[in-house]
Amino acid sequence: MPDDSRSQKMGLLGAISYIVGNIVGSGIFITPTSIIKNVNSVGLSLIIWILAALISMLGSFCYVELGTSIRLSGGDFAYLCFMKWYPVAFAFMCIGCTINYPATLAVQAQTFAEYVFRGAGVELDSTSEFWAKKLLGFSLIMLLMFMNFFSLKTFVQRFSILASIAKIAATLLIIITGFYFLIFKGWNKNLQAPFAGSHWNPGPFVTALFAGLFSYDGWDILNFGAEEIENPKRTMPLSIVIGMTCIGVIYVAVNISYSVVLSIPEMMASDAVAIDFAKKTLGTAAFVMPVMVAILLVGSLNSTMFSASRYLQAVSRQGHIPSAISGIAPKCDSPRVALLVHILISMAVSFMGDPDKLINYVAFAQWSQRAFTMSALLYLRFRGRPRHPDRIQLPIIMPILFFFVCTSMVVISIIDDFKSSAVGLGILLGGLIIFIIFVWDRALPSVEAFKNASHSINEETTKFMQIIFNVVPERVGDEEMKNAIGGAESESEKVPTDKISPLENGLDKCTRM
Repeated sequence: MPDDSRSQKMGLLGAISYIVGNIVGSGIFITPTSIIKNVNSVGLSLIIWILAALISMLGSFCYVELGTSIRLSGGDFAYLCFMKWYPVAFAFMCIGCTINYPATLAVQAQTFAEYVFRGAGVELDSTSEFWAKKLLGFSLIMLLMFMNFFSLKTFVQRFSILASIAKIAATLLIIITGFYFLIFKGWNKNLQAPFAGSHWNPGPFVTALFAGLFSYDGWDILNFGAEEIENPKRTMPLSIVIGMTCIGVIYVAVNISYSVVLSIPEMMASDAVAIDFAKKTLGTAAFVMPVMVAILLVGSLNSTMFSASRYLQAVSRQGHIPSAISGIAPKCDSPRVALLVHILISMAVSFMGDPDKLINYVAFAQWSQRAFTMSALLYLRFRGRPRHPDRIQLPIIMPILFFFVCTSMVVISIIDDFKSSAVGLGILLGGLIIFIIFVWDRALPSVEAFKNASHSINEETTKFMQIIFNVVPERVGDEEMKNAIGGAESESEKVPTDKISPLENGLDKCTRM
């Protein structure tokens, strides 16, 4: 009898489109200027885009092994918790909640405002322009938040289609136009000496690489859909190679088109490179570019908001932050409290610097966390810890190489741009201190008065949020942790319940902040 459920699973073509559709987005309209500023040449910027594609492809393979070995939702945080590296998981959770997702949303909102203002030809004095762009970005993310409050799935599905159309149209328009002027108009002046004036210093090179990797962000998307893929051991590696190669080709082609039309000084001075490109090539039709980019940025903002709120909600379910944030609206499956918290943090983070500075914050935090996550995978491999029996296993050299790449970029970033790195390091240290003081079972939680007070505050806050937002808090169960490795845990490694720490035993015994 045929297996109906199998026939509904995603095949190779579906997996490739899943990867390409998730990654190609706002980054290609945000980061080209940052890369050119750091490397100062067309040729080296194209090398950055190719190298970023290769690193992202390697990371995709490593995370697929990790995701099929430990089948838990929550990404890096869940993997570190599974390893029982709770202080590290908590510290990086703090970075994820305060830097990674909020800064990404802030960058997208600022870029949206920039494209709208440039497209509409609005000119103001510097102070008025700063606040007008901030208010426009804030208005958009507040509107998206309220729409997500009440019709999450419907809105995501409908707008993602429109954003995808705008994404495809904008990238194709840039590529076709740029290559038309290169082939038929002979605009090749900017490409005649592609490596002239290149900056090869390790610090700026890594900063440029961080910006390129920001555009490839989302390469771990298959981790969240492995169970929906037909024959994953064959389909996933093939889809990664083909999908990441397609994305690399698209990004390189777009940047060649930019370079055909715009000189290096013009790209360095541009706050909206796609608009400047359109003004020099499309004439009266140039208005279509900011419209399409604005639409796809709205789609990117909505996707970031969706992922970030789910991340916060998953962390709350583990008992690491107040349980009110785990609340889900029963009718529309929306994590309303997590959405609000994420939006408020993003607004605050947007004042920490321009998009380039925010991207540096995000990159340092992300790649520091990935270095620790890769060390977790290597620990599993070398120590032979239990993993899911249906996992995909790579040659050991691949996670070792990816760990080396992550660590090298982080170390160079600390040496070259300590101020940007200090933000991430400060939050990381703060997270460890908070964990030791407020979460660790031999610190303040061992004091009965503190335990009672924190429990009371958490319960009252949760009740208040339930009433205001009409949500139901969720809690992670022990069964979910067992299913993560498909019941592969041996009897000798089972821990008696009276030996389990508060974090391991879930929300009931975990002290919340």
